Amino acid sequence: MNKLASSCFLQHGAPSSQSFKLKPCHVQRSPSLQLFDRRSVSMPRRAADHAARATTVDVAVVTGTTTFDIERYLSANARTVHDALDLALQGLGCPEVLRESMRYSVLAGGKRLRPALAIAACELVGGPAAAAVPVACAVEMMHTASLIHDDMPCMDDDPLRRGRPSNHVAFGEPTALLSGDALLALAFEHVARASAGAGVPADRALRAVLELGSAAGVGGIAAGQVADMASQGASSGSVSLAALEYIHVHKTARLVEAAAVSGAVVGGGGDGEVERVRRYAHFLGLLLQVVDDVLDVTATSEQLGKTAGKDAAAGKATYPRLMGMEGARAYMGELLAKAEAELDGFDAARAVPLLHLARFMAYRQH
Repeated sequence: MNKLASSCFLQHGAPSSQSFKLKPCHVQRSPSLQLFDRRSVSMPRRAADHAARATTVDVAVVTGTTTFDIERYLSANARTVHDALDLALQGLGCPEVLRESMRYSVLAGGKRLRPALAIAACELVGGPAAAAVPVACAVEMMHTASLIHDDMPCMDDDPLRRGRPSNHVAFGEPTALLSGDALLALAFEHVARASAGAGVPADRALRAVLELGSAAGVGGIAAGQVADMASQGASSGSVSLAALEYIHVHKTARLVEAAAVSGAVVGGGGDGEVERVRRYAHFLGLLLQVVDDVLDVTATSEQLGKTAGKDAAAGKATYPRLMGMEGARAYMGELLAKAEAELDGFDAARAVPLLHLARFMAYRQH
């Protein structure tokens, strides 16, 4: 199967043992994640009890004998984006140590959720998946750059990322800093160079560049990181929920939003469609962060591929810290329901990947 011909991954045969039974066009709006069918997908509160189980969640839509395999969809898109990233990082005219540092972090794996989101949003509005690959690669470069910088001693000082030494541990702090800078610059260069070859009109590529640029700087990651650093060590009562939302809207949700919006833009989505995709991804980005905060408490370093418990050790404001674990889990349910609701009105078959991408993010164990 063509890796880019991935719309819905409809399969025939017996349903997976790890499946949700859902109607194909129905979006279930649950006030809390606890109301979902959980026959095989454990909630974050059960992470410790299920540490020995598989680290990925196989979620499927089942309609009669037809299933949608979210893990297969994610895996295929991840391979496509990985190959494109590998190609983009070859032959760079720079010192070898800088090139190898960039490749070390970008090609280290990861869930590639943001690139998959860009591709799924492109397909949602009727665009071809290939049109979204340049922005998908750019988003992953930007995300990786933020992780490299986030792990450095002047930030979170984390020696572990994706199950192996962080970039600054492997290559030294100066190279890691410059590697993150270079990846951020390369992200925009890649969109500008590769979009035409993917059949994306120049005006759409420019809109995507503007969206990604906003997410990287004062309207996104940089602003959120500064606010996050300022909140560290503060007492639990001194950081308000509004302040915490500001941090994570900018540090995490904004790039998730930019990934989806850029995909919808290069796919030819209308203004109304793009704004609905934006709202969907905004809720999804916050959901991603709340789940991260919960897993930082409930999962192990081995499960996460990074140091568990580091937020609490650093005295960071987190959702469990401000809302309590039960409150954080209830908020996860609210965010998931809001994200799902934004998919109403889109073609049901095209919306399936985004619907189940949201549920995959909500139920993930690492």
